[in-house]
Amino acid sequence: MSFQAYLDAIEDKTGLTPRQLVEAAKEKGFDDPSVKAGQILEWLKSDYDLGRGHGMALVHVIKKGPQIDAKHVGSTGSHRDESDTLWLDGKATKPQ
Repeated sequence: MSFQAYLDAIEDKTGLTPRQLVEAAKEKGFDDPSVKAGQILEWLKSDYDLGRGHGMALVHVIKKGPQIDAKHVGSTGSHRDESDTLWLDGKATKPQ
């Protein structure tokens, strides 16, 4: 599943765009470099019932922003994406 597909599925499950979840994480201080992924995963599980795979996609965005490694763009790997920049503003507004 691509990183973008994980984010789209998170929106389906929570009703929140990835950007809204990133903002909520920042309000809790989870973007601080000292915060470990496990802490964020626990929050995502308890508040939004997100599993590890979906949670780790959000952890990436919370900690590193929407850029992903270009090696995933156009590849045939499991995390292949069409762009090296993830769309955070919701599926309804995503450019085609």
